[in-house]
Amino acid sequence: MENFNDLKYILDGFLFVFSGVLVMWMAAGFAMLEAGLTRTKNNATVLTKNVALFAISCIMYYFVGYQLMYGDGSSFMGSFSVISMENGADAGYPAAADFFFQVMFVATAASVISGTVAERIKLWPFLIFVVVLSGLIYPIQGHWTWGGTELGGLIAGFSDFAGSTIVHSVGGWAALAGVLILGARKGKYGKDGKVRPIPGSNLTLATLGTFILWMGWFGFNGGSQLALGSKADIDGIALVVADTNMAACAGALMAAVLTQIIYKKVDLTMVLNGALAGLVSVTAGPDLGMMVSFIEGAVGGALVIVAVPFFDKLRIDDPVGALSVHLVAGIWGTLAVGIFNPEVTIIAQLKGIVVIGAFVFIVSFIVWKILDMVVGLRVDEETEVNGLDIHETGLEAYPEFKRA
Repeated sequence: MENFNDLKYILDGFLFVFSGVLVMWMAAGFAMLEAGLTRTKNNATVLTKNVALFAISCIMYYFVGYQLMYGDGSSFMGSFSVISMENGADAGYPAAADFFFQVMFVATAASVISGTVAERIKLWPFLIFVVVLSGLIYPIQGHWTWGGTELGGLIAGFSDFAGSTIVHSVGGWAALAGVLILGARKGKYGKDGKVRPIPGSNLTLATLGTFILWMGWFGFNGGSQLALGSKADIDGIALVVADTNMAACAGALMAAVLTQIIYKKVDLTMVLNGALAGLVSVTAGPDLGMMVSFIEGAVGGALVIVAVPFFDKLRIDDPVGALSVHLVAGIWGTLAVGIFNPEVTIIAQLKGIVVIGAFVFIVSFIVWKILDMVVGLRVDEETEVNGLDIHETGLEAYPEFKRA
Protein backbone atom coordinates (compact mmCIF):
# COMPACT_ATOMS: atom_id res chain seq x y z
CA MET A 1 0.00 0.00 0.00
CA GLU A 2 2.85 2.37 0.80
CA ASN A 3 4.40 1.72 -2.61
CA PHE A 4 1.04 2.45 -4.23
CA ASN A 5 0.75 5.75 -2.36
CA ASP A 6 4.28 6.67 -3.41
CA LEU A 7 3.46 5.90 -7.03
CA LYS A 8 0.29 7.99 -6.90
CA TYR A 9 2.23 10.85 -5.31
CA ILE A 10 4.82 10.67 -8.09
CA LEU A 11 2.26 10.46 -10.90
CA ASP A 12 0.09 13.27 -9.55
CA GLY A 13 3.14 15.49 -9.09
CA PHE A 14 4.33 14.68 -12.61
CA LEU A 15 0.94 15.67 -14.02
CA PHE A 16 1.15 19.08 -12.35
CA VAL A 17 4.71 19.70 -13.54
CA PHE A 18 4.24 18.47 -17.11
CA SER A 19 0.90 20.25 -17.54
CA GLY A 20 2.38 23.41 -16.05
CA VAL A 21 5.18 23.32 -18.62
CA LEU A 22 2.59 23.05 -21.41
CA VAL A 23 0.60 25.95 -20.00
CA MET A 24 3.77 28.02 -19.59
CA TRP A 25 4.35 27.51 -23.32
CA MET A 26 1.03 29.31 -23.88
CA ALA A 27 2.86 32.50 -22.85
CA ALA A 28 4.85 32.17 -26.07
CA GLY A 29 1.61 31.59 -27.95
CA PHE A 30 0.04 34.77 -26.59
CA ALA A 31 3.20 36.73 -27.44
CA MET A 32 3.32 35.46 -31.03
CA LEU A 33 -0.42 35.94 -31.56
CA GLU A 34 -0.34 39.52 -30.26
CA ALA A 35 2.82 40.37 -32.19
CA GLY A 36 1.34 38.94 -35.38
CA LEU A 37 -1.98 40.77 -35.06
CA THR A 38 -0.42 44.18 -34.25
CA ARG A 39 1.89 46.45 -36.24
CA THR A 40 5.66 46.07 -36.42
CA LYS A 41 6.24 49.51 -34.89
CA ASN A 42 4.83 48.19 -31.60
CA ASN A 43 6.19 44.64 -31.60
CA ALA A 44 9.14 45.13 -29.24
CA THR A 45 6.75 46.63 -26.69
CA VAL A 46 4.29 43.76 -27.19
CA LEU A 47 7.01 41.19 -26.56
CA THR A 48 8.34 43.08 -23.53
CA LYS A 49 4.83 43.19 -22.04
CA ASN A 50 4.35 39.47 -22.47
CA VAL A 51 7.65 38.52 -20.84
CA ALA A 52 7.21 41.00 -17.98
CA LEU A 53 3.59 40.11 -17.22
CA PHE A 54 4.56 36.46 -16.94
CA ALA A 55 7.34 37.26 -14.47
CA ILE A 56 5.18 39.60 -12.40
CA SER A 57 2.28 37.12 -12.27
CA CYS A 58 4.49 34.33 -10.98
CA ILE A 59 6.15 36.48 -8.32
CA MET A 60 2.95 38.14 -7.07
CA TYR A 61 1.06 34.84 -6.95
CA TYR A 62 3.80 33.32 -4.82
CA PHE A 63 4.10 36.15 -2.30
CA VAL A 64 0.40 37.06 -2.09
CA GLY A 65 -2.06 35.45 -4.48
CA TYR A 66 -1.72 31.72 -3.85
CA GLN A 67 -2.42 32.05 -0.14
CA LEU A 68 -5.33 34.44 -0.73
CA MET A 69 -6.81 31.86 -3.08
CA TYR A 70 -6.23 28.64 -1.14
CA GLY A 71 -5.30 29.76 2.37
CA ASP A 72 -7.49 29.81 5.47
CA GLY A 73 -9.47 32.99 5.93
CA SER A 74 -12.98 34.29 5.39
CA SER A 75 -15.38 33.28 2.64
CA PHE A 76 -14.22 36.40 0.79
CA MET A 77 -10.49 35.69 0.71
CA GLY A 78 -7.74 33.70 2.36
CA SER A 79 -5.05 35.02 4.70
CA PHE A 80 -1.80 36.80 3.81
CA SER A 81 1.32 34.67 4.23
CA VAL A 82 4.09 33.12 2.16
CA ILE A 83 3.33 29.51 1.23
CA SER A 84 5.52 26.63 2.29
CA MET A 85 7.23 24.71 -0.51
CA GLU A 86 7.89 21.62 1.58
CA ASN A 87 7.15 18.28 -0.05
CA GLY A 88 3.40 18.37 0.67
CA ALA A 89 3.12 14.66 1.43
CA ASP A 90 0.11 15.26 3.67
CA ALA A 91 -1.79 16.68 0.71
CA GLY A 92 -0.95 13.68 -1.46
CA TYR A 93 1.05 15.65 -4.03
CA PRO A 94 4.12 17.96 -4.05
CA ALA A 95 3.09 21.45 -2.93
CA ALA A 96 5.58 23.11 -5.28
CA ALA A 97 4.18 21.18 -8.24
CA ASP A 98 0.66 22.35 -7.41
CA PHE A 99 1.84 25.96 -7.14
CA PHE A 100 3.75 25.71 -10.42
CA PHE A 101 0.64 24.47 -12.23
CA GLN A 102 -1.71 27.00 -10.63
CA VAL A 103 0.51 30.03 -11.25
CA MET A 104 0.43 29.43 -15.00
CA PHE A 105 -3.30 30.14 -15.00
CA VAL A 106 -2.73 33.57 -13.45
CA ALA A 107 -0.29 34.47 -16.20
CA THR A 108 -2.85 33.33 -18.78
CA ALA A 109 -5.49 35.71 -17.40
CA ALA A 110 -2.99 38.58 -17.57
CA SER A 111 -2.03 37.69 -21.16
CA VAL A 112 -5.65 38.09 -22.25
CA ILE A 113 -5.53 41.75 -21.20
CA SER A 114 -2.30 42.49 -23.03
CA GLY A 115 -3.75 41.97 -26.50
CA THR A 116 -6.89 44.01 -25.87
CA VAL A 117 -5.02 47.17 -24.82
CA ALA A 118 -2.17 46.79 -27.30
CA GLU A 119 -0.66 49.59 -29.40
CA ARG A 120 -1.61 52.56 -27.21
CA ILE A 121 -1.04 51.74 -23.53
CA LYS A 122 2.07 52.75 -21.59
CA LEU A 123 4.20 49.83 -20.46
CA TRP A 124 4.51 50.53 -16.73
CA PRO A 125 0.86 51.32 -15.91
CA PHE A 126 -0.07 48.05 -17.62
CA LEU A 127 2.46 46.14 -15.55
CA ILE A 128 1.24 47.79 -12.35
CA PHE A 129 -2.24 46.57 -13.18
CA VAL A 130 -0.86 43.05 -13.61
CA VAL A 131 0.54 43.32 -10.07
CA VAL A 132 -2.97 44.00 -8.73
CA LEU A 133 -4.61 41.38 -10.94
CA SER A 134 -2.26 38.55 -10.00
CA GLY A 135 -1.93 39.51 -6.34
CA LEU A 136 -5.53 40.37 -5.51
CA ILE A 137 -8.24 40.29 -8.20
CA TYR A 138 -7.61 36.83 -9.65
CA PRO A 139 -6.94 35.00 -6.34
CA ILE A 140 -9.91 36.54 -4.51
CA GLN A 141 -12.44 35.29 -7.07
CA GLY A 142 -10.46 32.05 -7.26
CA HIS A 143 -10.96 31.67 -3.49
CA TRP A 144 -14.73 31.62 -4.06
CA THR A 145 -14.51 28.85 -6.65
CA TRP A 146 -11.46 26.58 -6.73
CA GLY A 147 -10.64 27.72 -3.19
CA GLY A 148 -13.89 26.14 -2.08
CA THR A 149 -15.66 28.88 -0.11
CA GLU A 150 -18.42 29.59 -2.67
CA LEU A 151 -18.53 33.13 -1.24
CA GLY A 152 -20.56 32.03 1.75
CA GLY A 153 -22.87 29.99 -0.46
CA LEU A 154 -23.72 32.85 -2.84
CA ILE A 155 -22.41 30.92 -5.85
CA ALA A 156 -23.03 27.40 -4.54
CA GLY A 157 -23.23 24.83 -7.31
CA PHE A 158 -21.14 26.84 -9.76
CA SER A 159 -18.94 24.57 -11.91
CA ASP A 160 -15.91 25.53 -14.00
CA PHE A 161 -13.59 22.59 -14.69
CA ALA A 162 -10.52 24.48 -15.95
CA GLY A 163 -11.48 28.15 -16.07
CA SER A 164 -13.74 29.42 -18.86
CA THR A 165 -14.90 32.01 -16.34
CA ILE A 166 -12.33 31.78 -13.54
CA VAL A 167 -9.40 32.41 -15.91
CA HIS A 168 -10.53 33.50 -19.37
CA SER A 169 -13.56 35.66 -18.60
CA VAL A 170 -11.70 37.18 -15.66
CA GLY A 171 -9.04 38.34 -18.11
CA GLY A 172 -11.79 39.50 -20.45
CA TRP A 173 -13.66 41.55 -17.83
CA ALA A 174 -10.44 43.19 -16.65
CA ALA A 175 -9.49 43.96 -20.26
CA LEU A 176 -12.94 45.43 -21.01
CA ALA A 177 -12.67 47.77 -18.02
CA GLY A 178 -9.25 48.93 -19.19
CA VAL A 179 -10.12 49.47 -22.83
CA LEU A 180 -13.22 51.53 -21.96
CA ILE A 181 -10.95 54.02 -20.18
CA LEU A 182 -8.09 53.75 -22.67
CA GLY A 183 -10.13 54.32 -25.83
CA ALA A 184 -9.56 53.16 -29.40
CA ARG A 185 -6.36 53.35 -31.41
CA LYS A 186 -5.93 56.51 -33.46
CA GLY A 187 -7.62 56.12 -36.84
CA LYS A 188 -9.54 52.95 -35.98
CA TYR A 189 -12.97 54.58 -36.17
CA GLY A 190 -13.93 57.42 -38.50
CA LYS A 191 -16.11 60.36 -37.50
CA ASP A 192 -18.87 58.83 -39.61
CA GLY A 193 -18.70 55.69 -37.44
CA LYS A 194 -17.00 53.66 -40.15
CA VAL A 195 -14.61 50.98 -38.94
CA ARG A 196 -11.15 51.20 -40.49
CA PRO A 197 -9.30 47.87 -40.44
CA ILE A 198 -5.76 48.00 -39.05
CA PRO A 199 -4.12 44.83 -40.42
CA GLY A 200 -1.71 42.83 -38.30
CA SER A 201 1.94 42.71 -39.27
CA ASN A 202 2.50 38.97 -39.54
CA LEU A 203 -0.21 36.34 -39.96
CA THR A 204 2.46 33.65 -40.00
CA LEU A 205 3.39 34.57 -36.42
CA ALA A 206 -0.28 34.78 -35.45
CA THR A 207 -0.89 31.28 -36.81
CA LEU A 208 2.16 29.94 -34.99
CA GLY A 209 0.90 31.55 -31.80
CA THR A 210 -2.50 29.92 -32.24
CA PHE A 211 -1.01 26.45 -32.64
CA ILE A 212 1.20 27.00 -29.59
CA LEU A 213 -1.87 28.01 -27.57
CA TRP A 214 -3.79 25.00 -28.94
CA MET A 215 -1.00 22.69 -27.80
CA GLY A 216 -0.67 24.35 -24.41
CA TRP A 217 -4.40 23.96 -23.84
CA PHE A 218 -3.96 20.19 -23.54
CA GLY A 219 -2.02 20.90 -20.35
CA PHE A 220 -4.44 23.64 -19.31
CA ASN A 221 -7.48 21.36 -19.43
CA GLY A 222 -5.83 17.95 -19.08
CA GLY A 223 -3.86 18.95 -16.01
CA SER A 224 -7.07 20.21 -14.40
CA GLN A 225 -8.03 16.59 -13.84
CA LEU A 226 -5.56 17.13 -10.92
CA ALA A 227 -4.66 13.44 -10.57
CA LEU A 228 -2.88 10.75 -12.59
CA GLY A 229 -2.68 7.97 -10.01
CA SER A 230 -5.46 5.66 -11.22
CA LYS A 231 -7.04 4.17 -14.34
CA ALA A 232 -10.04 6.46 -13.85
CA ASP A 233 -7.75 9.48 -13.78
CA ILE A 234 -5.91 8.69 -17.01
CA ASP A 235 -9.24 7.86 -18.65
CA GLY A 236 -10.48 11.27 -17.53
CA ILE A 237 -7.39 13.07 -18.81
CA ALA A 238 -7.61 11.31 -22.17
CA LEU A 239 -11.26 12.34 -22.56
CA VAL A 240 -10.52 15.93 -21.57
CA VAL A 241 -7.64 16.21 -24.06
CA ALA A 242 -9.67 14.65 -26.89
CA ASP A 243 -12.65 16.90 -26.11
CA THR A 244 -10.39 19.97 -26.02
CA ASN A 245 -9.01 19.18 -29.46
CA MET A 246 -12.47 18.56 -30.89
CA ALA A 247 -13.75 21.93 -29.69
CA ALA A 248 -10.82 23.78 -31.28
CA CYS A 249 -11.37 22.01 -34.59
CA ALA A 250 -15.09 22.78 -34.53
CA GLY A 251 -14.49 26.43 -33.71
CA ALA A 252 -11.95 26.89 -36.50
CA LEU A 253 -14.12 25.19 -39.10
CA MET A 254 -17.25 27.09 -38.07
CA ALA A 255 -15.38 30.39 -38.40
CA ALA A 256 -14.06 29.39 -41.84
CA VAL A 257 -17.50 28.43 -43.12
CA LEU A 258 -19.24 31.52 -41.75
CA THR A 259 -16.67 33.99 -43.08
CA GLN A 260 -16.96 32.35 -46.51
CA ILE A 261 -20.75 32.71 -46.39
CA ILE A 262 -20.77 36.27 -45.00
CA TYR A 263 -17.70 37.84 -46.65
CA LYS A 264 -17.27 35.48 -49.65
CA LYS A 265 -13.71 34.79 -48.47
CA VAL A 266 -12.20 32.78 -45.63
CA ASP A 267 -10.71 35.19 -43.08
CA LEU A 268 -7.61 33.64 -41.51
CA THR A 269 -7.71 35.89 -38.45
CA MET A 270 -11.29 34.79 -37.78
CA VAL A 271 -10.35 31.14 -38.25
CA LEU A 272 -7.54 31.51 -35.72
CA ASN A 273 -9.83 33.20 -33.23
CA GLY A 274 -12.52 30.60 -33.98
CA ALA A 275 -10.14 27.85 -32.88
CA LEU A 276 -9.24 29.77 -29.72
CA ALA A 277 -12.91 30.49 -28.98
CA GLY A 278 -13.59 26.77 -29.27
CA LEU A 279 -10.83 26.11 -26.75
CA VAL A 280 -12.16 28.72 -24.32
CA SER A 281 -15.71 27.40 -24.75
CA VAL A 282 -14.78 23.83 -23.83
CA THR A 283 -12.61 24.79 -20.85
CA ALA A 284 -15.48 24.90 -18.33
CA GLY A 285 -16.68 21.41 -19.28
CA PRO A 286 -14.05 19.45 -21.20
CA ASP A 287 -15.15 16.20 -19.54
CA LEU A 288 -18.64 16.03 -21.06
CA GLY A 289 -17.88 14.02 -24.20
CA MET A 290 -16.89 14.56 -27.81
CA MET A 291 -20.33 15.52 -29.13
CA VAL A 292 -20.85 18.13 -26.41
CA SER A 293 -17.36 19.51 -27.10
CA PHE A 294 -18.12 19.70 -30.81
CA ILE A 295 -21.24 21.76 -30.09
CA GLU A 296 -19.45 23.97 -27.56
CA GLY A 297 -16.60 24.65 -29.99
CA ALA A 298 -18.84 25.27 -33.00
CA VAL A 299 -21.00 27.76 -31.09
CA GLY A 300 -17.85 29.45 -29.76
CA GLY A 301 -16.50 29.82 -33.30
CA ALA A 302 -19.81 31.30 -34.44
CA LEU A 303 -19.90 33.74 -31.52
CA VAL A 304 -16.54 35.20 -32.54
CA ILE A 305 -17.90 36.05 -35.99
CA VAL A 306 -20.73 37.95 -34.30
CA ALA A 307 -18.81 39.46 -31.39
CA VAL A 308 -15.90 41.04 -33.29
CA PRO A 309 -18.09 43.37 -35.40
CA PHE A 310 -20.35 43.92 -32.36
CA PHE A 311 -17.50 45.37 -30.32
CA ASP A 312 -16.48 47.48 -33.30
CA LYS A 313 -20.00 48.91 -33.50
CA LEU A 314 -19.62 49.92 -29.87
CA ARG A 315 -16.24 51.48 -30.81
CA ILE A 316 -14.45 49.15 -28.42
CA ASP A 317 -11.11 48.59 -30.13
CA ASP A 318 -9.65 45.13 -29.50
CA PRO A 319 -6.66 44.53 -31.82
CA VAL A 320 -6.49 40.76 -31.29
CA GLY A 321 -10.15 39.92 -30.66
CA ALA A 322 -9.47 38.84 -27.07
CA LEU A 323 -12.80 40.10 -25.75
CA SER A 324 -14.67 38.02 -28.31
CA VAL A 325 -12.54 34.94 -27.65
CA HIS A 326 -12.01 35.00 -23.90
CA LEU A 327 -14.93 36.99 -22.50
CA VAL A 328 -17.79 36.08 -24.85
CA ALA A 329 -16.77 32.47 -25.46
CA GLY A 330 -15.89 32.13 -21.78
CA ILE A 331 -19.41 33.10 -20.80
CA TRP A 332 -20.86 30.70 -23.35
CA GLY A 333 -18.65 27.81 -22.23
CA THR A 334 -19.65 28.34 -18.61
CA LEU A 335 -23.36 28.42 -19.49
CA ALA A 336 -22.91 25.30 -21.64
CA VAL A 337 -22.02 23.29 -18.54
CA GLY A 338 -25.43 24.16 -17.12
CA ILE A 339 -27.04 23.04 -20.38
CA PHE A 340 -25.19 19.76 -20.97
CA ASN A 341 -24.26 18.60 -17.46
CA PRO A 342 -27.37 17.33 -15.63
CA GLU A 343 -25.62 17.76 -12.27
CA VAL A 344 -25.22 21.52 -12.77
CA THR A 345 -28.00 24.08 -13.11
CA ILE A 346 -28.01 27.00 -15.52
CA ILE A 347 -29.00 29.28 -12.63
CA ALA A 348 -25.89 28.34 -10.65
CA GLN A 349 -23.75 29.05 -13.70
CA LEU A 350 -25.44 32.39 -14.30
CA LYS A 351 -24.92 33.43 -10.69
CA GLY A 352 -21.23 32.57 -10.90
CA ILE A 353 -20.78 34.49 -14.15
CA VAL A 354 -22.57 37.58 -12.83
CA VAL A 355 -20.92 37.65 -9.39
CA ILE A 356 -17.39 37.02 -10.67
CA GLY A 357 -17.86 39.30 -13.68
CA ALA A 358 -19.22 42.18 -11.60
CA PHE A 359 -16.44 41.89 -9.03
CA VAL A 360 -13.63 41.73 -11.59
CA PHE A 361 -15.02 44.47 -13.83
CA ILE A 362 -15.76 46.95 -11.02
CA VAL A 363 -12.46 46.47 -9.18
CA SER A 364 -10.50 46.52 -12.43
CA PHE A 365 -12.24 49.69 -13.59
CA ILE A 366 -11.34 51.40 -10.32
CA VAL A 367 -7.70 50.32 -10.55
CA TRP A 368 -7.41 51.34 -14.22
CA LYS A 369 -9.04 54.71 -13.44
CA ILE A 370 -6.66 55.41 -10.56
CA LEU A 371 -3.69 54.56 -12.78
CA ASP A 372 -5.05 56.82 -15.52
CA MET A 373 -5.45 59.72 -13.08
CA VAL A 374 -2.08 59.27 -11.39
CA VAL A 375 0.31 58.35 -14.22
CA GLY A 376 -1.86 58.19 -17.34
CA LEU A 377 -2.60 55.00 -19.25
CA ARG A 378 -2.15 56.16 -22.80
CA VAL A 379 0.92 57.24 -24.72
CA ASP A 380 0.82 60.65 -26.42
CA GLU A 381 -0.40 60.95 -30.00
CA GLU A 382 3.08 61.37 -31.51
CA THR A 383 4.33 58.19 -29.80
CA GLU A 384 1.29 56.25 -30.97
CA VAL A 385 1.75 57.39 -34.56
CA ASN A 386 5.49 56.68 -34.63
CA GLY A 387 5.16 53.44 -32.68
CA LEU A 388 5.64 52.59 -29.03
CA ASP A 389 8.87 50.66 -29.45
CA ILE A 390 11.47 53.46 -29.39
CA HIS A 391 9.63 55.45 -26.71
CA GLU A 392 8.85 52.52 -24.39
CA THR A 393 11.76 50.12 -24.95
CA GLY A 394 14.44 51.97 -26.95
CA LEU A 395 14.43 49.11 -29.45
CA GLU A 396 12.72 48.15 -32.68
CA ALA A 397 11.63 44.60 -33.45
CA TYR A 398 12.63 44.92 -37.13
CA PRO A 399 15.17 47.79 -37.46
CA GLU A 400 16.63 46.56 -40.77
CA PHE A 401 13.18 46.25 -42.29
CA LYS A 402 12.37 49.84 -41.31
CA ARG A 403 15.58 51.19 -42.82
CA ALA A 404 14.90 49.31 -46.03
